[in-house]
Amino acid sequence: QVQLVESGGGLVQPGGSLRLSCAASGSIVSIYVMAWYRQAPGKQRELVAGITDGGYTNYRDSVKGRFTISRDNAKNTVYLQMDSLKPDDTAVYYCNAVPYGGKLLPSWGQGTQVTVSS
Repeated sequence: QVQLVESGGGLVQPGGSLRLSCAASGSIVSIYVMAWYRQAPGKQRELVAGITDGGYTNYRDSVKGRFTISRDNAKNTVYLQMDSLKPDDTAVYYCNAVPYGGKLLPSWGQGTQVTVSS
């Protein structure tokens, strides 16, 4: 069983920044991809950014140039630096992972709330 614990959310004004963290623990052999998702009220969960253990990254178009994903492989931790935040970024942010030879983990953490408002 793998546990995912997100932290770092909060209330920030438009144009502000936040840094999210997510630590994976438990029965982990090796993680290939770690990723951030978000879910706004009344909307489906969407992929925000992902990163492989080799450092290859991908982002959804709406956050390119504003968000930066990074990870510490030794700590099984992934980060999301969010700059130039917009009200549309308001959501609960979750992380997840894909182990080598496996699929996206079936269980999700509690998420961390990000609210962008003046």
